[in-house]
Amino acid sequence: MTDANALPQDNEIFDADPADVAADGLIDAVSAAETEALRLLSEQKDKYVRLFAEFENFRKRSVRERQDAELKGMGLLITGLLDALDDLGRVAHVDAEVTPAQAIVDGVEMVEKKVFKSLAGHGLEVVNPEGEVFNPARHEALSATPAALPEEDERVAMVYQVGYVFNGQLLRPARVVVKQWHG
Repeated sequence: MTDANALPQDNEIFDADPADVAADGLIDAVSAAETEALRLLSEQKDKYVRLFAEFENFRKRSVRERQDAELKGMGLLITGLLDALDDLGRVAHVDAEVTPAQAIVDGVEMVEKKVFKSLAGHGLEVVNPEGEVFNPARHEALSATPAALPEEDERVAMVYQVGYVFNGQLLRPARVVVKQWHG
């Protein structure tokens, strides 16, 4: 048997205030939306934390790899200079009393050539512009000298100090004297 008081009567359902029924449904909908929003927020926060950790690991790994590459590059450069350093040591320790001066000069020149050859293999270029047109991007004018002919205007007359370019980057400009036509 059923209790008559437990079941709503037909007239009770129709007598309920529609605003109360709508408010209860709205509260349930808002509560469900809030729960869903909190769940999505938690997921996004978790993704953000993971992404941030991955980025930090990537950044640290990149720094470490760049440092390792720099050290490896320096090691290769130094390895290329070791033979020239050995030769320089031999020249520096010759007995000047028994070794002719020209032999010492020749030895130093050979070491210089070996050093330049090694450095050129790593991307170093010598800028020695004597007779070339003055280029302010690669040359530094220390002084000027009169040009004998108009064609010599803005030409490099003399190089005080050669310059150097490493893989396209100017390390030091050539220091030069530039001819100027005053005709």
